[in-house]
Parts: sequence; structure tokens; C-alpha cells
Amino acid sequence: MGYIENLFNLHGKVAVVTGAGGLLCGAIATGFAQAGCSVVLVDSNKKKAEDQCQNLIGMQGKAVPCEADVTCKSDHESVLNFTLDRFGRVDVLVNGAGINAPTPLFEITEQEWERIFAVNVKGALFGCQVFGAKMKEIGYGSIINITSTAAEPPLSKAFAYSSSKSALRNLTENVARELAPCGVRVNSLRPGFFPTEWNRKNFITPERESQILGHTPMRRYGEPHELIGATLWLASDAAQFVTGADIRVDGGYSAMTI
Repeated sequence: MGYIENLFNLHGKVAVVTGAGGLLCGAIATGFAQAGCSVVLVDSNKKKAEDQCQNLIGMQGKAVPCEADVTCKSDHESVLNFTLDRFGRVDVLVNGAGINAPTPLFEITEQEWERIFAVNVKGALFGCQVFGAKMKEIGYGSIINITSTAAEPPLSKAFAYSSSKSALRNLTENVARELAPCGVRVNSLRPGFFPTEWNRKNFITPERESQILGHTPMRRYGEPHELIGATLWLASDAAQFVTGADIRVDGGYSAMTI
């Protein structure tokens, strides 16, 4: 094995990805499988996780679906036990489950606010607690939280979502500091605009698209596969001294004002 292959080698590792039934985390799970990992694709909708697994047929590595509600700590414990029973180890956790809503400020209900924070922040906290404890025990591991360019400064039309992603960024730094002495790295990946069908329906009007692309130096949206490189790097030994970082994959969006 050559120098580069050895540095970024993930062959034989086990990665757990929550929100894997979605477009972006589905691409991330695919990246792990193509890198030779065994992958547990976790989603609250098992059918979506199963469909993603079907897409991985013929790829190097193994992929299995797993249904879980990330807002329930016991579900994280079940996923960990499932992973250990199936593969005997866990090396990487991607906390990717997330939800959004375009509700105007004065119409946001308490239930909506709490639901978004429950999935986006509490779900990641439980993942960090359950998987972080196991990684602390074995002395290694990489946790990757999915934040957003909406975290700072906040994105209009996404009040609760922006606030939750800002909180998740802070949580990432806190957990990174806590687990660093144990050999466990905790970082966040910060995607820019990678529109899903839901985004286009609920957020992206022609005027808004013009504003987004006008604020993105690369003048285009991201493609889901473009998140894979940064994710594999954060999971690999090539990033062994990287923790508490927020890695931007946004076409320069965060680097621009006017």
C-alpha cells in the first residue's frame, strides 16, 4: 500500500451514519462503503435506509440498514449494540439526522421549535454520549457532526434550524474538548447549499436562488458526492490531530460578504 493509500486508509473500519436515508448522508454512507468500510445506515424511516443499502450493492464493504429515532437515547444504545453484534467494532459516527422548517418567525410553535432542536441537537448529543463512551473505552474513534452554513450567520426563513445548527457547532467543540485526552476526535462538517427536493419546494424561490448563487463564489450548488472527501479525511488517520474543527464545504459561501 502506498503512502497516500495508507494515510487515508479506512478499509475494514466500521462507520455508523444517522440520517442515512437522506440525500447528503446517503452520499456520505456511500463514500464510506466505497472506501472499504462496513456501514450501518440509520434512519427513522427504515424503508429509506433499506433503499440506500440497495444502492450500495456491488460496492466494496458491507452495508446494513437500521431503524432508530435519534431523539431517544435508548435507540442509540440499540444501534451501538446492533453494530457491535454485527461487525464487532465501531470506528466512526456521523450524526447527520436533521430536520428543518420554513415557518415565519411569529408563526413558529413551541412544538416545532422543540422538535427541530430534539432531532438536530439532542439527537447528536445522545450519539456523542452513547458512541463517545464506547470510543473512550477503546481509546479511539471519530465523531462527525453535520452542521450547516446556516449556523453563523443565521439563514433567513430557517429560524429554528439555524439556531439548532449553531448550538450543534458549540456542542461539537465542547465534546471535542472532553474526549480529546481519550483519543477520540470530534469535528463538524459544514455544508453550504446542497438542495434537496424538499429544499427546492419549501425554501428556494427564483429570487432566493439568485441570492444564494450570487453569494457563492463558485456560482453553483454543491453536489452530494462533494461532501465525501472531507468526511473520509475527518474519519481517517490523516486527520489524527484534528478535533473541534468545523470544516466548510460550501463553495466559498462563508468567505464572502459583498
